[in-house]
Amino acid sequence: MRVAIDTQPGGADPNEDWVAGTPTLAVVLDGLSTAGLDTGCRHGVPWYVANLGSQLVAALADVRAPLSAGLAYALEQVAALHPECDLRNPGTPSATVAILRERDDSLDHLVLADSPIVLEGTNGFTVLTDLRVDKVLPELRAEVEQHETHTTEHREALRRLVTAQRQTRNTPTGYWVAASDAEAAAHALVGTTPSRDVRAAAVLSDGASRLVTEYGMATWSEVFSTLRNGGPQELISSVRKVEATDPTGRRWPRYKSGDDAAVAFCQW
Repeated sequence: MRVAIDTQPGGADPNEDWVAGTPTLAVVLDGLSTAGLDTGCRHGVPWYVANLGSQLVAALADVRAPLSAGLAYALEQVAALHPECDLRNPGTPSATVAILRERDDSLDHLVLADSPIVLEGTNGFTVLTDLRVDKVLPELRAEVEQHETHTTEHREALRRLVTAQRQTRNTPTGYWVAASDAEAAAHALVGTTPSRDVRAAAVLSDGASRLVTEYGMATWSEVFSTLRNGGPQELISSVRKVEATDPTGRRWPRYKSGDDAAVAFCQW
């Protein structure tokens, strides 16, 4: 498996996405926004995703290890790195997870929250994602989307949404993300696809996938054509060009003018 990767911040703040590729593995993590709220951790989201990603790559170097078991192990290891922090804080640094691994004649996948994996097959495209978060707090989400980005009203509405989301994360009635508790790994969506059915694959944070899913400015076929011709950097550049036409989120309401983006493009 040949993996091309890239990640770029959406603005001036540090990048909270993380991506890695090996001959058998592609991993994308998308750190959740804190909206400026307390996390109980002195390290921050970029530190968290970098350490979780590194632990994941190490844990899954053994292709016999189940993806969910590798994620649980990585979560335990990262928690052990900062016991002095308040890991029970509902805002403790957290992230979405998307993993694609080649094993024998199969492709194993794991998705936890809304960073998708897209498989290009002989009969079209298959999107593997976990959209449980979309069912949570729709009224507060709609309130954020009423306001243009970079306004006081938008910032305050986003803080209310994130505050409420924190109470539903990693609960049976909410949605699941990677944070400090290894139990979250058991709630990831996992599966296997025969390698012969896949021509290429893209592992994406939603900052990259939104070109199709949120903005509707490309099809998956066009995305894969961009990836083949210009690589992940060109895909992220395409997202930025679209966002530049709507900097305040009037056409496409969103949480940020530009979100961090990460891409791993896999070919055989």
